[in-house]
Amino acid sequence: MVIANSQSSITILENGDRLNRDEFERRYTASNIKKAELIEGIVHVASPLRFTPHGKPHSNIITWLGTYQASISGLEVGIEPTVRLDRDNEPQPDAVLFRVGGNAQVDTDGYITGAPELIAEIAASTVSYDLHSKKCSYERNGVKEYIVWRTLDRQIDWFVLENGKYEKLEPDATGIICSREFRGLWLNVNALLNNDMSAVLKTLQIGLAS
Repeated sequence: MVIANSQSSITILENGDRLNRDEFERRYTASNIKKAELIEGIVHVASPLRFTPHGKPHSNIITWLGTYQASISGLEVGIEPTVRLDRDNEPQPDAVLFRVGGNAQVDTDGYITGAPELIAEIAASTVSYDLHSKKCSYERNGVKEYIVWRTLDRQIDWFVLENGKYEKLEPDATGIICSREFRGLWLNVNALLNNDMSAVLKTLQIGLAS
Protein backbone atom coordinates (compact mmCIF):
# COMPACT_ATOMS: atom_id res chain seq x y z
CA MET A 1 0.00 0.00 0.00
CA VAL A 2 1.27 3.49 -0.85
CA ILE A 3 -0.03 6.67 0.78
CA ALA A 4 0.80 9.95 -0.97
CA ASN A 5 1.21 13.26 0.79
CA SER A 6 2.29 16.69 -0.35
CA GLN A 7 5.97 15.94 0.05
CA SER A 8 6.59 12.27 -0.67
CA SER A 9 5.12 8.79 -0.98
CA ILE A 10 5.57 6.38 1.93
CA THR A 11 5.11 2.64 1.60
CA ILE A 12 3.28 1.32 4.64
CA LEU A 13 4.46 -1.83 6.41
CA GLU A 14 1.72 -4.46 6.39
CA ASN A 15 1.28 -7.89 7.91
CA GLY A 16 2.29 -10.59 5.41
CA ASP A 17 4.56 -8.39 3.28
CA ARG A 18 7.52 -10.29 1.81
CA LEU A 19 10.62 -8.13 2.19
CA ASN A 20 14.34 -8.26 2.71
CA ARG A 21 15.77 -6.74 5.87
CA ASP A 22 16.85 -3.43 4.32
CA GLU A 23 13.38 -2.74 2.90
CA PHE A 24 11.75 -3.90 6.14
CA GLU A 25 13.81 -1.43 8.15
CA ARG A 26 13.03 1.40 5.70
CA ARG A 27 9.30 0.85 5.93
CA TYR A 28 9.36 0.20 9.67
CA THR A 29 11.22 3.46 10.31
CA ALA A 30 8.69 5.37 8.19
CA SER A 31 5.68 3.86 10.02
CA ASN A 32 4.16 4.44 13.45
CA ILE A 33 3.91 0.72 14.18
CA LYS A 34 5.10 -0.17 17.69
CA LYS A 35 6.22 -3.73 17.02
CA ALA A 36 6.82 -5.65 13.80
CA GLU A 37 9.15 -8.52 12.99
CA LEU A 38 10.68 -9.94 9.84
CA ILE A 39 10.72 -13.74 10.07
CA GLU A 40 11.97 -15.75 7.13
CA GLY A 41 11.28 -12.80 4.82
CA ILE A 42 7.66 -12.30 5.97
CA VAL A 43 6.44 -9.32 8.01
CA HIS A 44 4.53 -10.01 11.23
CA VAL A 45 2.85 -6.96 12.79
CA ALA A 46 2.02 -7.49 16.45
CA SER A 47 -1.56 -7.37 17.69
CA PRO A 48 -2.49 -5.45 20.87
CA LEU A 49 -1.23 -7.41 23.87
CA ARG A 50 -3.46 -8.55 26.73
CA PHE A 51 -2.25 -8.49 30.31
CA THR A 52 -3.01 -12.04 31.47
CA PRO A 53 -1.73 -14.11 28.52
CA HIS A 54 1.19 -11.85 27.66
CA GLY A 55 1.94 -8.82 29.82
CA LYS A 56 2.20 -10.57 33.18
CA PRO A 57 4.12 -13.64 31.93
CA HIS A 58 6.49 -11.30 30.10
CA SER A 59 7.14 -9.42 33.33
CA ASN A 60 7.83 -12.68 35.17
CA ILE A 61 10.33 -13.90 32.57
CA ILE A 62 12.15 -10.57 32.72
CA THR A 63 12.22 -10.70 36.54
CA TRP A 64 13.77 -14.17 36.40
CA LEU A 65 16.37 -13.31 33.75
CA GLY A 66 17.09 -9.89 35.25
CA THR A 67 17.76 -11.41 38.67
CA TYR A 68 20.18 -13.86 37.08
CA GLN A 69 21.92 -11.13 35.08
CA ALA A 70 22.31 -8.99 38.21
CA SER A 71 24.19 -11.86 39.88
CA ILE A 72 26.58 -12.67 37.02
CA SER A 73 29.03 -10.19 35.52
CA GLY A 74 29.43 -9.76 31.77
CA LEU A 75 25.81 -10.40 30.78
CA GLU A 76 23.08 -8.25 29.25
CA VAL A 77 19.29 -8.67 29.37
CA GLY A 78 17.01 -6.93 26.88
CA ILE A 79 13.25 -6.48 26.47
CA GLU A 80 11.93 -6.60 22.89
CA PRO A 81 15.15 -5.41 21.22
CA THR A 82 15.53 -5.41 17.46
CA VAL A 83 17.91 -8.23 16.55
CA ARG A 84 19.56 -8.25 13.12
CA LEU A 85 20.12 -11.91 12.31
CA ASP A 86 20.37 -12.34 8.54
CA ARG A 87 18.97 -10.94 5.30
CA ASP A 88 15.47 -12.32 5.93
CA ASN A 89 15.20 -12.13 9.72
CA GLU A 90 14.92 -9.20 12.08
CA PRO A 91 12.87 -10.26 15.12
CA GLN A 92 12.02 -8.37 18.30
CA PRO A 93 12.15 -11.15 20.90
CA ASP A 94 10.27 -10.70 24.15
CA ALA A 95 13.53 -11.23 26.05
CA VAL A 96 17.19 -11.84 25.28
CA LEU A 97 20.16 -12.81 27.45
CA PHE A 98 23.61 -12.52 25.93
CA ARG A 99 27.28 -12.26 26.85
CA VAL A 100 29.16 -9.01 26.50
CA GLY A 101 31.83 -9.72 23.89
CA GLY A 102 29.98 -12.78 22.64
CA ASN A 103 28.31 -13.44 19.31
CA ALA A 104 25.62 -10.78 19.78
CA GLN A 105 26.89 -7.21 19.68
CA VAL A 106 25.19 -3.84 20.03
CA ASP A 107 26.01 -2.10 16.76
CA THR A 108 26.53 1.59 16.02
CA ASP A 109 22.79 2.04 15.36
CA GLY A 110 21.99 0.72 18.83
CA TYR A 111 20.50 -2.55 17.55
CA ILE A 112 21.70 -6.07 18.33
CA THR A 113 23.58 -7.74 15.49
CA GLY A 114 24.15 -11.48 15.73
CA ALA A 115 22.45 -14.22 17.70
CA PRO A 116 22.03 -13.80 21.48
CA GLU A 117 22.88 -16.93 23.46
CA LEU A 118 19.31 -17.14 24.82
CA ILE A 119 15.98 -15.87 23.51
CA ALA A 120 12.60 -16.17 25.24
CA GLU A 121 9.21 -15.62 23.65
CA ILE A 122 5.77 -15.35 25.25
CA ALA A 123 3.48 -17.17 22.82
CA ALA A 124 -0.25 -16.61 23.10
CA SER A 125 -1.52 -15.52 19.68
CA THR A 126 1.93 -16.07 18.11
CA VAL A 127 2.38 -19.81 18.74
CA SER A 128 1.95 -20.59 15.02
CA TYR A 129 5.22 -18.93 14.09
CA ASP A 130 7.09 -18.89 17.42
CA LEU A 131 7.30 -22.71 17.21
CA HIS A 132 7.75 -22.93 13.45
CA SER A 133 9.29 -20.24 11.21
CA LYS A 134 10.79 -18.26 14.09
CA LYS A 135 12.19 -21.41 15.69
CA CYS A 136 13.78 -22.39 12.36
CA SER A 137 15.30 -18.92 12.03
CA TYR A 138 16.78 -18.99 15.53
CA GLU A 139 18.09 -22.51 15.00
CA ARG A 140 19.77 -21.62 11.70
CA ASN A 141 21.31 -18.43 13.08
CA GLY A 142 22.82 -20.14 16.12
CA VAL A 143 20.66 -19.01 19.05
CA LYS A 144 21.92 -21.54 21.58
CA GLU A 145 18.84 -21.70 23.80
CA TYR A 146 15.26 -20.80 22.93
CA ILE A 147 12.41 -20.67 25.44
CA VAL A 148 8.77 -20.52 24.34
CA TRP A 149 6.14 -20.00 27.04
CA ARG A 150 2.82 -21.11 25.54
CA THR A 151 0.64 -19.27 28.03
CA LEU A 152 -2.73 -20.46 26.74
CA ASP A 153 -1.53 -24.07 26.82
CA ARG A 154 0.25 -23.62 30.17
CA GLN A 155 3.41 -25.16 28.71
CA ILE A 156 7.05 -24.08 28.56
CA ASP A 157 9.27 -25.40 25.77
CA TRP A 158 13.03 -24.98 26.26
CA PHE A 159 15.19 -25.85 23.28
CA VAL A 160 18.97 -26.20 23.22
CA LEU A 161 21.10 -26.21 20.08
CA GLU A 162 22.87 -29.53 19.58
CA ASN A 163 24.88 -30.11 16.39
CA GLY A 164 22.95 -27.35 14.62
CA LYS A 165 19.50 -28.67 15.60
CA TYR A 166 17.20 -27.86 18.49
CA GLU A 167 16.60 -30.54 21.09
CA LYS A 168 14.00 -30.04 23.80
CA LEU A 169 15.14 -29.92 27.42
CA GLU A 170 12.83 -31.63 29.89
CA PRO A 171 12.41 -30.82 33.60
CA ASP A 172 14.24 -33.07 36.04
CA ALA A 173 12.50 -35.12 38.72
CA THR A 174 11.94 -31.98 40.81
CA GLY A 175 10.38 -30.03 37.94
CA ILE A 176 13.43 -27.87 37.25
CA ILE A 177 15.07 -27.12 33.90
CA CYS A 178 18.75 -26.15 34.05
CA SER A 179 20.33 -24.11 31.28
CA ARG A 180 23.28 -25.73 29.55
CA GLU A 181 24.60 -22.40 28.32
CA PHE A 182 24.38 -20.37 31.55
CA ARG A 183 25.56 -22.02 34.72
CA GLY A 184 23.06 -21.66 37.56
CA LEU A 185 20.17 -20.47 35.39
CA TRP A 186 17.56 -22.79 36.82
CA LEU A 187 13.82 -22.58 36.16
CA ASN A 188 11.13 -24.00 38.42
CA VAL A 189 8.60 -24.68 35.69
CA ASN A 190 5.51 -25.34 37.81
CA ALA A 191 6.18 -22.31 39.98
CA LEU A 192 6.43 -20.06 36.93
CA LEU A 193 3.25 -21.49 35.42
CA ASN A 194 1.48 -20.90 38.73
CA ASN A 195 2.76 -17.32 39.02
CA ASP A 196 4.72 -18.18 42.17
CA MET A 197 7.66 -15.86 41.60
CA SER A 198 8.93 -16.32 45.15
CA ALA A 199 9.50 -20.02 44.41
CA VAL A 200 10.94 -19.21 40.97
CA LEU A 201 13.53 -16.89 42.47
CA LYS A 202 14.29 -19.26 45.36
CA THR A 203 15.11 -22.00 42.83
CA LEU A 204 17.25 -19.56 40.88
CA GLN A 205 19.22 -18.65 43.99
CA ILE A 206 19.87 -22.35 44.64
CA GLY A 207 21.16 -22.68 41.08
CA LEU A 208 23.40 -19.64 41.45
CA ALA A 209 24.86 -21.09 44.64
CA SER A 210 25.46 -24.52 43.16
